[in-house]
Amino acid sequence: MRGGGAARLARYGLLRTDRAADLLTGVPLGLWEAGAVVDSPAEEILVALGGVGDPDLALLSLHRLATEDPAVLPALREGAGLRRRLLGVLGASSAFGDLIAARPQLWHELTDPGAYAHRPATGELVAGLLGAVGAKIADGPTTGTSGAHATVIGPAAVLALRNEYQRRLLCLAARDITGASSMDEVSAELADLADALLQAALSVAAATLPAGRPPARLAVVAMGKCGGLELNYVSDVDVLFVAEPADPDGDCEGALRTATTLASSMMRICQQAAWPVDAALRPEGKDGPLVRTLASHQAYYQKWARTWEFQALLKARPAAGDLALGGEWLGIVSPLVWKAADADGVVADVRAMRRRVVDHLPSAEAAKEIKLGPGGLRDIEFAVQLLQLVHGRTDPEIRSGNTLEALAKLRAGGYVGLADGTAMGEAYRFLRTVEHRLQLQRLRRTHRIPDDDDGVRWLARSLGIMGSAEKGPVEAFLAQWAQVARLVRQLHEKLFYRPLLEAVARVPSDAYRLSPEAARDRLGVLGFTDPAGALRHVEALTTGVSRTAAIQRTLLPAMLFTFADSPNPDAGLLAYRKVSELLGRTPWYLRLLRDSGPVAQRTAQLLGASRYVADLLSRDPEALQLLADDNELKPRSFETLLTSMTGAAARSVEPVAAVTAVRTLRRRELLRIACADVLRLLDVREVGQALSDVSDAVLAATLQAAIRGVTAERGEPLPARIAIIALGRLGGQEIGYSSDADVLFVHEPDEGVADADAARAAIAVAERVQRLLAARSVDPPLTVDAGLRPEGRQGPLSRSLASYEAYYRRWSSVWEAQALLRARVAAGDAEVGERLLWIADDLRYPVGGLDQAGVTEIRRLKARVNAERLPRGADPTTHTKLGRGGLGDIEWTIQLVQMQHARAVHDLRSTSTLDALQAAAEAGLIAHHCAADMITAWRLATRVRNALMLVRGRPSDQLPRYGPDLAGVAWVVDRETDDPQSFVDSYLRTTRRARRAVEDIFGA
Repeated sequence: MRGGGAARLARYGLLRTDRAADLLTGVPLGLWEAGAVVDSPAEEILVALGGVGDPDLALLSLHRLATEDPAVLPALREGAGLRRRLLGVLGASSAFGDLIAARPQLWHELTDPGAYAHRPATGELVAGLLGAVGAKIADGPTTGTSGAHATVIGPAAVLALRNEYQRRLLCLAARDITGASSMDEVSAELADLADALLQAALSVAAATLPAGRPPARLAVVAMGKCGGLELNYVSDVDVLFVAEPADPDGDCEGALRTATTLASSMMRICQQAAWPVDAALRPEGKDGPLVRTLASHQAYYQKWARTWEFQALLKARPAAGDLALGGEWLGIVSPLVWKAADADGVVADVRAMRRRVVDHLPSAEAAKEIKLGPGGLRDIEFAVQLLQLVHGRTDPEIRSGNTLEALAKLRAGGYVGLADGTAMGEAYRFLRTVEHRLQLQRLRRTHRIPDDDDGVRWLARSLGIMGSAEKGPVEAFLAQWAQVARLVRQLHEKLFYRPLLEAVARVPSDAYRLSPEAARDRLGVLGFTDPAGALRHVEALTTGVSRTAAIQRTLLPAMLFTFADSPNPDAGLLAYRKVSELLGRTPWYLRLLRDSGPVAQRTAQLLGASRYVADLLSRDPEALQLLADDNELKPRSFETLLTSMTGAAARSVEPVAAVTAVRTLRRRELLRIACADVLRLLDVREVGQALSDVSDAVLAATLQAAIRGVTAERGEPLPARIAIIALGRLGGQEIGYSSDADVLFVHEPDEGVADADAARAAIAVAERVQRLLAARSVDPPLTVDAGLRPEGRQGPLSRSLASYEAYYRRWSSVWEAQALLRARVAAGDAEVGERLLWIADDLRYPVGGLDQAGVTEIRRLKARVNAERLPRGADPTTHTKLGRGGLGDIEWTIQLVQMQHARAVHDLRSTSTLDALQAAAEAGLIAHHCAADMITAWRLATRVRNALMLVRGRPSDQLPRYGPDLAGVAWVVDRETDDPQSFVDSYLRTTRRARRAVEDIFGA
């Protein structure tokens, strides 16, 4: 062939141009001469060929058909609809090409446009297949031994059924290929066609039943894809059989034998005519009897059935035979499905079954599998069925055997997000359409993408994916398939492994259906002290027909159990209602609770345990999004905090507005840390470090804002450099939620500036820092306390380096030296701050160690603090700060050791209590067991002190001996402790050991 003719044929999509030219030129087609189209109608046929899945295959099949029946060519020239339907089928399926070549008259079935306007009714299909075997429809459906019986039997009946089935299948394939029927309609019609063939085969089986058999009723129940009205072109048809005597008092054993003969014969006829009938989903599988009575089915499902069997029953429906008997069977087993879904382990069983399917699939196969592989059809089906098993116990609306219908109902009911449900439905339709095209090609059962490019190209074109200039059909299809598979896998893991599923599955289904009185009783049993109030909150959240109320009805049953496990269920539920009312109209809120990992359970735990968290969350409800990801609950680094807070402050010229922005950021960080603390994601040192980093960043940003404000008021640059020195717990980076910021302000005059001018400016800045952070606010306060400065509250708020040096060398007391043990630079000019610490070293780490007079003074001060500062009525055994073996005892002890030995032992020069204790033990200054006892007690007392703030929402140093606050603290500190009193006993034992160590060291 000349190059021009080949190129022109290639433009029609034909790849085998030499063969195409031979087929088009010769008899019987005659559409092509000397490299040109014969006439205009022939051009239209060639153009139509170019739009089918495999133009070369379609042309070859057309040539074979025209050889048998030349009348097809004029019909194709004249009928655009016929061209589209016939060539579309021939280009999509070599099997249909073979069939039409063998039975040329079949192409006439595609000429009537009216046959493609609608999906045929089920009755029409049944009538067609019954008519093929001569059954009288007027006699009614075959229900076992009664009803319509075929008059055509034996091989003739099988041939008649096969021919009618193939005729119907051809018409359906034509509507499918041309888009006249959607994927949903195609799958449903395939199931209807299967029902019709089952019914017709049963009529043939009844006609061949030997005379004298006991009469029987027989129902055929469709399972699997046929049961769900979502059948493939080529698939086993899963069924199970139910039988009863035709006469209620008749011979049951004889009726079962009759029904078994009918069922076996029906299965054989169907396999010979179209496809295998698989009854392996029946009770006991292939080892069980083929046919059972209603009572036998009921007994089996009540006693022996496993989770996968109940999952299979989700798709069961009466399909053929005695539909009334099938309805009775369904009425018996359906309630058992939802009762079984109440059992423990259902969620785990379904997940394990899905994992087994994936694990048993060879890795080389998984990459090409659209059904069983990751991101395939089974991922969608298992996710939908698991959601149905969990939520369908209480919501009959979502009980459907059809995957797409169930998904739509789950979406409408709020169990699946709108976007997720839509995306999963679209992905399912795409994958099922791919499956249909794969099976149409040779009418063989397959779910595997072809390995070769030619096979993928045919598949892509048969799906209407023709590609583009940048990407051919092969690349375009593979890219779309990969995108769909990724999406399906993501959604599968999101829905299938949603933590809320286990929680909901553990809620007894009767808990959803209680009367108001019974609901109040149930809430009381769960542990709500005000059941009526709790019920009001539940009703307020769940009443109505809105999507919000529907999702709350899904969430709350499981969350109530989590609230009940928390220390204060009533307060937690009330806080949840407040947050929900603040965020209920926010699109992401309920979606986050339902879909995003452990958010719902964490929310219930936090609100039921911590008033502090509840208060913060009520002011910043959008922070709930932090709970979705453990990484979001990790404290942010000091550098990150400093950048965000100084940046926020810099965006406002006015200092008050600047610090308001900083305090807002602090509130979010406090909530982040508190949530991680309650959820046991941080240990006590990490909490102290995180809180200290936040305070340092706040001080730095506030100092900058104060400097800008004072500078603006002065109208000239600040004449000094300023630093803030952290002391106390802030200096040790071990503050709690309620700790003040103990600080010193230090400045250094610029060159040539008088000390008095520099001091006035620095004091103005320090006062501004205190005032800005002390301003009334809904946010937790950060009190800047400079009471540990030289001369205390009588001294100037800020001093120069020279003034500090002069004071410390001449006037300082032992307690001031002790306070400097935890001094470090927190904010401001780092050089100025470090120079002050260098000055302080001689005072806090005295040459030769602390003399005896200093030791005596420290002991005297300690005794005075314990006597004067312990609140009236406080229990000294359980006061976390000033009690025996508490924080004060331990900190004064290690600080005494530091002042005695840190000059010589450099590792003791730490602002951290725990690091100093460890260093003292390693240096042999404290016995290891004493250090261990004090470290354990310090960690416990710090955790209790933090927990008191978290639980009560206000500061306290006193561990209660009984009551809800004690229960809350015990729950936050030691989740494993069921008895709050045993927690108190453990606290007392720990602090007694620490007290003995303190007396050994501090009293020596």
